Amino acid sequence: MMNFSGSVLRTLPRFTCRRYIVPGVRMLSEDSKPPEVVTEKRGNVFLIGINRPYAKNAVSIFTGEQLLEAFQEFEKDKSSLVAVFYGVGNCFCSGFDLKFLSKAPTDMRRDIIYAPMGPSKIRISKPIIGAINGYAVAGGLELALVCDLRVMEESAIIGIFCRRFGVPLLDGGTVRLPQLIGLSRALDLILTGRPVTAKEALEFGIANRVVPDGTALEEAIKLANQIASFPQKCMKADRRSAYYSCYDSTSLEDAMRYEHNNGKPIIAKESVAGASKFVSGVGRSGSFDEFKAKL
Repeated sequence: MMNFSGSVLRTLPRFTCRRYIVPGVRMLSEDSKPPEVVTEKRGNVFLIGINRPYAKNAVSIFTGEQLLEAFQEFEKDKSSLVAVFYGVGNCFCSGFDLKFLSKAPTDMRRDIIYAPMGPSKIRISKPIIGAINGYAVAGGLELALVCDLRVMEESAIIGIFCRRFGVPLLDGGTVRLPQLIGLSRALDLILTGRPVTAKEALEFGIANRVVPDGTALEEAIKLANQIASFPQKCMKADRRSAYYSCYDSTSLEDAMRYEHNNGKPIIAKESVAGASKFVSGVGRSGSFDEFKAKL
C-alpha cells in the first residue's frame, strides 16, 4: 500500500555517494560551485533544476544524490505545495552521464546500481510538474515520468535513447510508462528507443500540455500555482487514491474501498466549507476565476 501519510518521506534503499575521481570526466562535488542541482521557493511553489547544461543535464552520481536531497527538502517543507522540475539551459535531461559511467571504477558501478537518477524510487505526497524542453531521453525520460504532469515545449523530444548502447531502464521507466500510456505504446518506445515529438507525446498521454518553445518553465509554474490554490487536503486525497488504484490495489473493490475511506475525512475538513462558498456564488457556471493560473 502506498504510504503518503504525514510529511515524512518513505525512501527505498539508496546508493552511497563516495567521492570518486574519474579520469577525463568533469565532476562537481557537493561543495563545488555551482551546484549540480538548484532549488528556489516562489510562494508555495518549489523549483528543482538540474544544473549541468554543459553536459545537457546528464545526471552523474553526484547529481543524483543532490536531486534526492532536493526532493526530500520539498517533501518536508510544509509551505511548499507543488514542485516544478526542470533543466537549466536548453535541455531537461539527457539521461545518466555515460561518459561518467564509461570511466567509473568497478566498486562505484555497484554503488549506483539502485536508483542512479536519484529521486526515481521515492514517494512524494505532493504534486510535481515537469517543465520539458530540449531532450528528455533515457534516464531523463524516467525523471520526467516521476512527475504527475508534464508541460512540454513544441520542439522537445523524448525517447529511450539508451536502447542503442545497452543501458537498461533502472529508474522506473518500465514500471511507470506502461501504467501511463498502456503496454502496447510503452513497448513501442521501450523496444525501439525512437524519438517522440511533443505532438505525439501529447497524443500518447505522456505530455499534458504542449507550449511554445521557451515557455515550459513559465507555464509549469502557472499550473503549479493554480494547483496550489485549490483546497489541499482534498486534492492530495484524490491524488493518493488515483496512485493507489494504479499501483497498489488488489482489485476494483479494494480500490473503491480505499477511495471511500481515504476521501471520507475530507468532507468535514474541507467540503462543507467549499459547499458554503459555492452557495455564496463562488465558482458558479463552472468559473475558475478564483483559481486562475499565475506566476
